[in-house]
Amino acid sequence: MNDLVRQHTALSETDLEWLHLLVSEWQLLSDLSFADLVLWVPTLDGTRYVSVAQMRPNTGPTSYQDDMVGHLVPRGRRPLLDAALDEGRIVREGDPEWREEVPVRVESIPVRREGRVLGVIARNTNLLTVRTPSRLELTYLQSASDLAQMIAAGSFPFPGQQVDMDASPRAGDGLMRLDADGVVTYASPNALSAYHRLGLAADLVGQHLGTTTSELAPTRGPVDEAIVKLASGWAPRETEVEGNGGVIQLRAIPLKPKGVRIGSLVLCRDVTELRRRERELITKDATIREIHHRVKNNLQTVAALLRLQARRMDSEGGREALNEAVRRVGSIAIVHETLSQNLDERVEFDEIADRVIAMVAEISPGKVQCRRTGRFGILDAEVATPLSMVLTEILQNALEHAFTQGEGGRVEVSATRTGSGRADGRLLITVFDDGCGLPEGFDPQRAGNLGLQIVRTLVEGELGGTFDMLRAEPRGTKVVLDIPASPQK
Repeated sequence: MNDLVRQHTALSETDLEWLHLLVSEWQLLSDLSFADLVLWVPTLDGTRYVSVAQMRPNTGPTSYQDDMVGHLVPRGRRPLLDAALDEGRIVREGDPEWREEVPVRVESIPVRREGRVLGVIARNTNLLTVRTPSRLELTYLQSASDLAQMIAAGSFPFPGQQVDMDASPRAGDGLMRLDADGVVTYASPNALSAYHRLGLAADLVGQHLGTTTSELAPTRGPVDEAIVKLASGWAPRETEVEGNGGVIQLRAIPLKPKGVRIGSLVLCRDVTELRRRERELITKDATIREIHHRVKNNLQTVAALLRLQARRMDSEGGREALNEAVRRVGSIAIVHETLSQNLDERVEFDEIADRVIAMVAEISPGKVQCRRTGRFGILDAEVATPLSMVLTEILQNALEHAFTQGEGGRVEVSATRTGSGRADGRLLITVFDDGCGLPEGFDPQRAGNLGLQIVRTLVEGELGGTFDMLRAEPRGTKVVLDIPASPQK
């Protein structure tokens, strides 16, 4: 619609915003009218009309099998459009049109904003299935007529009340027609069923909807008064009310076809099951976060026990082995702590990497500076957990073997993400140190060091990536990891 309006018409951006507001609401008009709607706007030179939007009804057969958006029609070919645009009134004169052996009643509704007619809605009703209307259909048609008059007068849609068509109740979900005092004059079967879900035992017709709703969904304080006013249809508002184990969504639409409020439409939808599922998901998310929190606590307990045991060891080698185990357990605990704070099983790994670097740097034998460059980004827990252990082992290996006691230096972790947001994206990680470098004849694929065995197993087996250690120039060591950024199925 934006492109068509800007290309063919002289409407301003505020006029275009008004048309967007109308289009966000006109599914209701289409359903109440049992008719197709096509929005026609005069072109810049005034010689033609361009169709910028179209809506088909959910309540009846369509009059247009083809998409009408983008069609251009010369002025004079459709007299009803000309009359509505020039005279600013709803035009219903004329015999039905025949389209592919189907009679179609055509009406034109001017779209007014601040006294100016911006365009015309062509309302096309398929008359092939016309029969004696029921009370529901009569209520629909009367409500559609009131809304059409409000559009022609510029009082509908309501400014600042753009509606989410997917989230708001529709006419078929449940409809109630109220008089000016808020008393129900008609309630559709679906609306009555929704109120029965709240605990209503009687009929709705003849009841004051605001009072009835507040009694079925009791609250405390000023909210009671707000529900009474909203359910009475005094202002265009949406809310949800809950009672007797049921939840219904309400949307009130005041009707002012001639500038004076004559009553209102209240659309309602039973959302009990939807809200129940949402609460189940919230409970499930909370349970998962609690599990991660407890796993983190248990891992920290294990680390504390290992640390106590290390202090009692007489063997220096045994003490160092237990301290390494403490760091390995700690790296996993960091991941679970981060997961316990998220709503899903994904983590921002940059924070984890920084904490792992700080934890391992505590064993630095001298003035070795550790830092991170680049971004790991958001990773799934299935990748983050083994990667945190891999990073711990590589950093621990660098700090223990690359530098002598008291020697200064630097260790740098860099990360590059490729194909971000794609299933085939990869993560390239480089850990560089400017220490003493690799010994002659060192083969990282065959080295028997436990830490390197852990790295190889996790990178190649669990992460599905590659791992290599190289001599850096002019001195030092470079470890290169290339892993998929998403879990391998």
